[in-house]
Amino acid sequence: MTARLLSTHPLTCHPATPCAAVRGIEVELHWQAAPQPMLLLVYTVRGDLGGLRIPAPTSVPARTDGLWQHTCFEVFVGTEGAAAYREFNFAPSGDWAAYRFSAERVRDAAAETIDVLTPPRIVTSRSRPADVFTLGAELPAEGLPDAADRPWQLGLTAVIESSDGRLAYWALHHPAPRPDFHHRAGWTAHL
Repeated sequence: MTARLLSTHPLTCHPATPCAAVRGIEVELHWQAAPQPMLLLVYTVRGDLGGLRIPAPTSVPARTDGLWQHTCFEVFVGTEGAAAYREFNFAPSGDWAAYRFSAERVRDAAAETIDVLTPPRIVTSRSRPADVFTLGAELPAEGLPDAADRPWQLGLTAVIESSDGRLAYWALHHPAPRPDFHHRAGWTAHL
């Protein structure tokens, strides 16, 4: 079965962390109902790829902490009206991370130890001379919060590392003077 495009969302760079090498980033959200329900995310970066540090794919992707310290793409998923949420990080290397939070920035490490998650499949591509980098991540629904009868609220974000090591923070909305992807006011996508 083919995934259905649900929506496309442009990200904006936080004004405190400019990145001249990137012209724009957008995220497409797709839903695949069968054979296994999953959320598909496609992040597209347009700009001077030579001015960015984009990790090369690894032969054996692994669950890895600290991916946000370099170029990485993220999604925060919560259920409207609930304090708990999940965070997923996808690196161009194929490495990934998944976290549970019981409230804003309150990590629920005990719940993470019992998570049996299917690793997300991460696929990347580059096109030249158009200077477009794409990362697709397949996130099985089993790893998402139980939505019951309430919609999901999503924060779509990216951390982009320039060739000089500076980090730029991209999100749907930046509600604070400093970049803060955990701030629910920045999660403006709904499914």
